[in-house]
Amino acid sequence: MVKILMPHELDDVDIGIVTSLQQDGRKSFRQIARELNISTPTVQARYQRLLNIGLIKSVSPVIDSSNVIDGQKKQLQTCDCHESHDVDLKSGMSVTMKCDLCDGPIGDKPHVYKFANFERFFCCNTCKTQYKEKNKGRIQSIIEKDKEKN
Repeated sequence: MVKILMPHELDDVDIGIVTSLQQDGRKSFRQIARELNISTPTVQARYQRLLNIGLIKSVSPVIDSSNVIDGQKKQLQTCDCHESHDVDLKSGMSVTMKCDLCDGPIGDKPHVYKFANFERFFCCNTCKTQYKEKNKGRIQSIIEKDKEKN
Protein backbone atom coordinates (compact mmCIF):
# COMPACT_ATOMS: atom_id res chain seq x y z
CA MET A 1 0.00 0.00 0.00
CA VAL A 2 1.38 3.36 -1.03
CA LYS A 3 0.75 6.22 1.36
CA ILE A 4 -0.12 9.46 -0.40
CA LEU A 5 0.88 12.57 1.49
CA MET A 6 -1.67 15.32 1.34
CA PRO A 7 -0.06 18.66 2.07
CA HIS A 8 -1.86 21.17 4.24
CA GLU A 9 -1.65 24.62 2.77
CA LEU A 10 -1.06 27.24 5.44
CA ASP A 11 -3.21 30.34 5.28
CA ASP A 12 -2.77 33.76 6.88
CA VAL A 13 -4.52 32.63 10.09
CA ASP A 14 -2.20 29.63 10.52
CA ILE A 15 0.85 31.79 9.88
CA GLY A 16 -0.43 34.46 12.26
CA ILE A 17 -0.91 31.92 15.07
CA VAL A 18 2.55 30.44 14.63
CA THR A 19 4.17 33.87 14.37
CA SER A 20 2.41 35.06 17.50
CA LEU A 21 3.50 31.98 19.46
CA GLN A 22 7.07 32.38 18.24
CA GLN A 23 7.08 35.90 19.67
CA ASP A 24 5.69 34.73 23.03
CA GLY A 25 4.75 31.10 23.60
CA ARG A 26 2.88 32.06 26.78
CA LYS A 27 0.19 34.03 24.95
CA SER A 28 -3.33 32.88 25.54
CA PHE A 29 -5.59 31.88 22.67
CA ARG A 30 -7.65 34.94 23.52
CA GLN A 31 -4.65 37.27 23.14
CA ILE A 32 -3.81 35.71 19.79
CA ALA A 33 -7.45 35.98 18.68
CA ARG A 34 -7.45 39.70 19.47
CA GLU A 35 -4.19 40.23 17.57
CA LEU A 36 -5.51 38.43 14.50
CA ASN A 37 -9.08 39.76 14.78
CA ILE A 38 -10.59 36.26 14.83
CA SER A 39 -12.51 34.28 17.46
CA THR A 40 -10.85 32.43 20.33
CA PRO A 41 -12.44 29.08 19.30
CA THR A 42 -10.94 29.56 15.83
CA VAL A 43 -7.47 29.99 17.35
CA GLN A 44 -7.99 26.90 19.54
CA ALA A 45 -9.14 24.76 16.61
CA ARG A 46 -6.38 25.96 14.30
CA TYR A 47 -3.71 25.48 16.99
CA GLN A 48 -4.94 21.92 17.59
CA ARG A 49 -4.83 21.22 13.86
CA LEU A 50 -1.30 22.62 13.59
CA LEU A 51 -0.31 20.27 16.42
CA ASN A 52 -2.05 17.31 14.79
CA ILE A 53 -0.43 17.81 11.40
CA GLY A 54 2.98 18.08 13.06
CA LEU A 55 3.88 21.67 12.25
CA ILE A 56 3.97 22.64 15.93
CA LYS A 57 5.90 20.07 17.96
CA SER A 58 5.91 21.94 21.27
CA VAL A 59 5.89 25.34 22.85
CA SER A 60 9.17 25.45 24.74
CA PRO A 61 11.00 27.99 26.85
CA VAL A 62 13.80 29.91 25.20
CA ILE A 63 16.40 30.67 27.84
CA ASP A 64 17.99 34.11 27.65
CA SER A 65 21.47 33.20 28.84
CA SER A 66 22.40 36.88 29.06
CA ASN A 67 20.25 36.99 32.22
CA VAL A 68 21.93 33.99 33.87
CA ILE A 69 24.75 34.49 36.35
CA ASP A 70 26.85 31.54 37.52
CA GLY A 71 27.61 30.80 41.17
CA GLN A 72 30.66 33.11 41.12
CA LYS A 73 28.49 36.06 40.03
CA LYS A 74 29.87 35.94 36.46
CA GLN A 75 27.57 36.39 33.52
CA LEU A 76 27.49 33.47 31.08
CA GLN A 77 29.02 33.86 27.64
CA THR A 78 26.38 34.87 25.11
CA CYS A 79 26.19 35.62 21.43
CA ASP A 80 24.04 38.00 19.39
CA CYS A 81 22.64 35.46 16.93
CA HIS A 82 19.08 35.57 18.41
CA GLU A 83 18.85 31.78 18.29
CA SER A 84 18.01 29.48 21.15
CA HIS A 85 21.00 27.79 22.75
CA ASP A 86 21.01 25.10 25.40
CA VAL A 87 22.05 26.53 28.73
CA ASP A 88 23.43 24.15 31.33
CA LEU A 89 21.57 25.46 34.37
CA LYS A 90 22.96 24.47 37.76
CA SER A 91 22.02 25.04 41.35
CA GLY A 92 23.49 28.29 42.64
CA MET A 93 23.01 30.19 39.39
CA SER A 94 20.94 33.37 39.47
CA VAL A 95 18.77 35.25 37.02
CA THR A 96 19.01 39.00 36.68
CA MET A 97 15.58 40.53 36.86
CA LYS A 98 14.10 43.62 35.24
CA CYS A 99 11.19 45.66 36.50
CA ASP A 100 7.90 44.74 34.78
CA LEU A 101 7.09 48.45 34.40
CA CYS A 102 10.27 50.43 33.74
CA ASP A 103 12.67 47.60 32.71
CA GLY A 104 15.13 48.86 35.31
CA PRO A 105 17.27 46.43 37.30
CA ILE A 106 15.75 44.80 40.38
CA GLY A 107 17.91 44.54 43.47
CA ASP A 108 18.11 41.74 46.03
CA LYS A 109 14.54 42.24 47.27
CA PRO A 110 12.02 42.71 44.46
CA HIS A 111 8.65 44.30 45.12
CA VAL A 112 6.23 41.53 44.15
CA TYR A 113 2.60 41.90 43.10
CA LYS A 114 0.61 38.64 43.09
CA PHE A 115 -2.85 38.25 41.59
CA ALA A 116 -4.69 35.13 40.41
CA ASN A 117 -1.85 32.82 39.34
CA PHE A 118 0.46 35.64 38.22
CA GLU A 119 3.44 37.31 39.83
CA ARG A 120 4.92 40.58 38.62
CA PHE A 121 8.24 41.97 39.85
CA PHE A 122 9.20 45.62 40.34
CA CYS A 123 12.24 47.63 41.33
CA CYS A 124 10.29 49.88 43.73
CA ASN A 125 6.85 50.47 45.22
CA THR A 126 6.25 53.38 42.84
CA CYS A 127 6.56 51.12 39.79
CA LYS A 128 4.36 48.50 41.46
CA THR A 129 1.65 51.08 42.20
CA GLN A 130 1.82 52.57 38.68
CA TYR A 131 1.59 49.09 37.13
CA LYS A 132 -1.51 48.28 39.21
CA GLU A 133 -3.14 51.58 38.20
CA LYS A 134 -2.24 51.24 34.51
CA ASN A 135 -3.54 47.65 34.28
CA LYS A 136 -6.36 47.66 36.86
CA GLY A 137 -9.11 46.67 34.40
CA ARG A 138 -7.15 43.78 32.96
CA ILE A 139 -6.02 42.63 36.41
CA GLN A 140 -9.60 42.68 37.74
CA SER A 141 -10.80 40.69 34.75
CA ILE A 142 -8.09 38.04 35.34
CA ILE A 143 -8.95 37.84 39.06
CA GLU A 144 -12.67 37.40 38.28
CA LYS A 145 -11.97 34.62 35.75
CA ASP A 146 -9.73 32.88 38.25
CA LYS A 147 -12.52 32.99 40.86
CA GLU A 148 -14.97 31.48 38.35
CA LYS A 149 -12.61 28.57 37.72
CA ASN A 150 -12.24 27.80 41.42
